[in-house]
Amino acid sequence: MEQTVSQVYDENQIQVLEGLEAVRKRPGMYIGTTSIRGLHHLVYEIVDNSIDEALAGFCDKIVVTLNADNSVTVEDNGRGIPAAIHPKQGIPTPEVVYTILHAGGKFGGGGYKIAGGLHGVGASVVNALSEWVELDNCYEGRRYTERFERGRVARPFSDLGEYPERPHGVKVTFLPDPTIFEETVFEYETLANRMREQAFLNGGIRIVLRDERHLGDEEIREDEYHFEGGIRSFVSYLNEHKNCELVHPEVIYMRGEKGSSVAEIALQYNDSYNEVCMTFANNMNTIEGGTHETGFKSGLTKVLNDYARKAGILKDSDKNLSGEDVREGICAIVSVKLENAQFESQTKAKLGNSDIRTLVENTINAKLSEHLEENPSVARAILDKALAASRAREAARKARELTRRKGLFEGSSLPGKLRDCNEKRVDLTELYLVEGDSAGGSATQGRNSRFQAILPLRGKVLNVEKTRLDKVYSNESLIPIIQALGCGIGEDFDITKLRYGKIIIMADADVDGSHIRILLLTFFYRHMKQLIDDGHIFLAQPPLYKVYKRNGKSPEKYAFSDAERDMYIAELGGVNVEADRYKGLGEMDAEQLWETTMDPERRTLLKVTAEDAIACDEMFSLLMGDKVEPRREFIEQNAKFAENLDI
Repeated sequence: MEQTVSQVYDENQIQVLEGLEAVRKRPGMYIGTTSIRGLHHLVYEIVDNSIDEALAGFCDKIVVTLNADNSVTVEDNGRGIPAAIHPKQGIPTPEVVYTILHAGGKFGGGGYKIAGGLHGVGASVVNALSEWVELDNCYEGRRYTERFERGRVARPFSDLGEYPERPHGVKVTFLPDPTIFEETVFEYETLANRMREQAFLNGGIRIVLRDERHLGDEEIREDEYHFEGGIRSFVSYLNEHKNCELVHPEVIYMRGEKGSSVAEIALQYNDSYNEVCMTFANNMNTIEGGTHETGFKSGLTKVLNDYARKAGILKDSDKNLSGEDVREGICAIVSVKLENAQFESQTKAKLGNSDIRTLVENTINAKLSEHLEENPSVARAILDKALAASRAREAARKARELTRRKGLFEGSSLPGKLRDCNEKRVDLTELYLVEGDSAGGSATQGRNSRFQAILPLRGKVLNVEKTRLDKVYSNESLIPIIQALGCGIGEDFDITKLRYGKIIIMADADVDGSHIRILLLTFFYRHMKQLIDDGHIFLAQPPLYKVYKRNGKSPEKYAFSDAERDMYIAELGGVNVEADRYKGLGEMDAEQLWETTMDPERRTLLKVTAEDAIACDEMFSLLMGDKVEPRREFIEQNAKFAENLDI
């Protein structure tokens, strides 16, 4: 491919900061966790190195392959790693990159101006946390190989000579170390989401993801991600999967530059009540925002208010539209690329460069103002949406004030049906949200009242996906939940006032129970998302079957799946064995409910997480939206998901 950046890149650009000793002892310091999330982080680190080559203008194709032995190969057509002996370390430069922490071309040596992997731990950390790594490096027409095992050289660096078939590029294959990771089987969909995201953020790059783990008659799965439209395509993709109507047909795209820094912004409004704003810095998803997000929000609010006043849509006596008003229904991507990015943690969750706020804000002020002036119908549609949001916000304020006057959400006002616990330390308490009075009665009798509180749900749970906040304040199914939790919602939300450490949704294992779980999860995700982010929301797992012998001599067994039911039937001999399907929690007496679903020593709880914000937003929009056909297609295409939720 054409090299768009002219600069020297050799062994002198590889800077060494410190050694690799601590990685295997404390892997969480470098990849966050040794769970499956940390496992996938290994792939991201290697792919990020290839992406950095693309940012520098030397790579346009990356292939990620999940191999049959569950190892992973990442191959790119970048420059390769400089191969000479490192001037300070006295060993081959690729060996420096893979065996010494904080060694790479991103620390001022001139190898990269912009890099997502700023901290340079990628290759060496992957090496340290892998059972083995095979490096196949092509640099300036020659091929070099080396093998590492658990961070140490196992087969020395070797020069295989000229290699015209692949004159440049890196091919890395690694097998995660099972003594480090809790899980070593990669999830295709998780990797696919990340690869798709990177292809959106780097318009023109081609990323191929292959899964060769399926043998026999199954086809090898392969997906290719290539988006010439870049983040414009990203916004279109998100809106296409939100099950909603567009407020204006075209994605608005803006770009601004200052020095070596670049800001790209793409946005489009839909008719939903939810805001989706994703920010990236050097291709890293800054999930906690930062200066680029602040600049975007302040710039957007100013431009829309200025236009509204200039066009006479807002009168002199009218209050300005708030930030929440102008962002209702927005789908926006803010992507900045800069030198010396300052992140607030190793996981790069929040950007701290102050000059980027100014760049983003100025870009919005200039480019969005120009777009609105040239497209008055688009401007009017966006402002009509914001004005409707403003009116709803005022209605929500009045509803909130009314509930305050009634004392509904005050700390001393607890719902009448709540059966509270005795323990006052929040981290030790649990609140069960239970479907129906019958199950609520069994749960109350069976619980440990020292630390377990029970709240039977009343009425039909409101679908908040299709409802603005003002309706929530008057819904009889949600008010008791808000009262019991004590932390408020909307502008009043305060996590420090939360009364229970675990909030456990306990519903029947049937269609209605699945619907209630989804409705409650939608409510928490849209209006109390911090409860999910901080790990407070759980799903109880009641049994599906009671398996027993009719003669009553064998103990009862509780099965949580069809497979477990069949196993217990076989264990009991299969003769005179019954397997009763529970229709609801109310069919279990207090002792059975405690034993199967509430006893911390024996129960199974599923913690609700929302690590993939795109997937969560998509799912709730689709499952709770108005359109039936996309929901049906989703369920048909996700048989495992449908089977697990029983919907």
